[in-house]
Order: sequence, then structure tokens, then C-alpha cells
Amino acid sequence: MRGADEKQEAMFSYISPEKRVPVDHPLRPIREMVDAALQEMSPRLARLYAKVGRPSIAPERLLRALLLQIFYSIRSERLLMEQLDYNLLFRWFVGMEMDERVWDHAVFSKNRERLLNEEIAEAFFQRVLAIAQPYLSDEHFTVDGTLMEAWASHKSFRPRDEEPKPGVGGGDREVNFHGQTRSNDTHRSTTDPEARLYKKTKGSEAKLSYLGHGLMENRHGLLVGTRVTLADGTAERDAALGMAKKVAGIKRVTLAADKNYDTRDFVGQLRRLNVTPHVAQNNTNRSSAIDGRTTRHPGYQLSQQKRKRVEQSFAWMKVIGMLRKVKLRGREKVGWLFTFVGAAYNLIRLQRLQAQSVA
Repeated sequence: MRGADEKQEAMFSYISPEKRVPVDHPLRPIREMVDAALQEMSPRLARLYAKVGRPSIAPERLLRALLLQIFYSIRSERLLMEQLDYNLLFRWFVGMEMDERVWDHAVFSKNRERLLNEEIAEAFFQRVLAIAQPYLSDEHFTVDGTLMEAWASHKSFRPRDEEPKPGVGGGDREVNFHGQTRSNDTHRSTTDPEARLYKKTKGSEAKLSYLGHGLMENRHGLLVGTRVTLADGTAERDAALGMAKKVAGIKRVTLAADKNYDTRDFVGQLRRLNVTPHVAQNNTNRSSAIDGRTTRHPGYQLSQQKRKRVEQSFAWMKVIGMLRKVKLRGREKVGWLFTFVGAAYNLIRLQRLQAQSVA
């Protein structure tokens, strides 16, 4: 018998969003981990707000909504609010009632700017790492860097001593920089002054960029450290040393890296930190700083295989987490976003690892 195409909308619903989400949905274990992390952060979050005044968006809800924006690659806050308006899964994850009114996208963005900084993002990242402790290696690590294009165009890269000129045709002024010698010493972006003109490989196009750095443990490919720096030739090795100091201790650890890190100064400093450098050898028209003392061990070859997994985390963060071209300006804001997206990546990995252990 054919069912009737009823047009009358029901006025009441007695099913909560909790019951509409399948028991085996991947977001359920992620929601549990996020709630546990935010519960520990509650005292820290409370200190950020005044005792009196107009209530803001609950920081727990704001952080959950930002995680959804990363998980589902939602490109703007306006679209995120649209999804929250009619997507029951999103409402359940954030903690909103069925008939609760969503926030204005501008209000959401303003609350995000007030709440999130490098300290809060790092605190959330560390809480996620605490949950991931059973899956972490404390002996073998990999470090690498990735290039993130800044939210600034080549037109904004102007001489430092140039006086601002009125735009042509609104704000889009005509700029012809072909044939000019431009460098970070003489020029800077008027849109994002901290962005640097940089290219990571020979023959590639130089872009206004930042460098993101990740420290990965080799057992399950979880990120245990993140950092964002200005883009320059030594930033990757400098950031790697800073992150290596956090895992170095009495117990000797290994640190894998690609050929860009094969310098005598970097390798020597790692050894002084009691860190074994499992750096890929660069023998192209030069001698490598890594000799037979390191390469003769089977662990070196294993580290060379495992280190490539860090590229998977960067690929996820740049494609799914939308970090290929960041929409924030300034190293500090790009830094908290990179760390927060790194925490989101770890949550996805943890959900899969937990599912594998149960199966």
C-alpha cells in the first residue's frame, strides 16, 4: 500500500537529539573525549570571564562547534551557524536543544577571538594527549615542517619605506612588480606584516607564508607537539630543537627527520641533548652529518619508514583542517589555530585506534 504524502508538520517532538544519533557513530567517542578534556579545563576557562555582565557563548560549546568546523571542513562561521540551525548531529555534538536558537555568525566569531589564544589551544592539546597516553611512545619521535600560505596577496607585499597610496577602482589597486627584486628585508605585506615570502623547495613559487612544525610519536602517528614560526631558512631546525628539548631527558630517545635537517650543527646539538638523530642522509654534492654509528642500527631504517607518517598528519590538517591557506592573520593567531587543528587530528586518530582495539 502506498503511503500518504502528508504535508502537515508535527508541532511537537518527543525524541531528543541524543536518541537520533546512532550508537556507533564516530562522533560519540570523540564527544566523550572532548567533554573529559573540557571538564578538566573548566577552572582555567572560568578565569577568562567576568563575574557579572551579559552571558557569552559557553566556551565549551564554542570549542565543540570549532571542532565540528574542522572535522567537516566548513569554510566559514556563517555556514557553520547554518548547519547548527538544522543539523541534528551538529546540535547534539555542541550540546544544543532541538528548539534552541543558534548564534549570529558575527557574535560567534567575536566570542572565538576573545576566548582562543595559544595558551587555551595548547591546554586543550595537552588534555587530548593525556587521554592518548596509552597509545604514545616515549622513545621514538619524528619532526617535520609544512608551509602554510598566509591570508595575504602578492599585491600587499610592498616596500617597507613606501607611503600608502589610495587604491584604484575601490580597494583593488593595480600593482606591477615584474622585474623587481623583492625580499623580506626590503618588503613586507601590508595585510599581514608577519607573513614572509618563502618557498620550501627549489623551482616552486615563493608565497607569503608561515611555517608549521609538528613533533610526532612513531608508534601510532599521534602529534605530541606543534609550533608555528615565521618562514625562513633555519626555522625548521630551530623549531625542531625547541620541541626536542621537551622530550629529551635521562632516557635516550630517537628523532627522525628528512634531509633538510642533515646539518652538523643540528645533529651535534641533538646529541648533546641525549637525542639520537635518525635524520635522513643528504649526500648530494656534500658529506652527511649522519655516519655509520647511526645508520648501522636497524632502528635507523625503521625510523626512516615511520617518519613519512608525519606527512599524513600535515595532509589532513591542510586539506580537512583547511590550513593550506590560513584565514587568520598574525603568527599568534595562526599558532593557536595550528595547535587546535593538531588536537582535532589526534581526536580522529584516537577514535580509530579505540575502535581497532575493541574490534
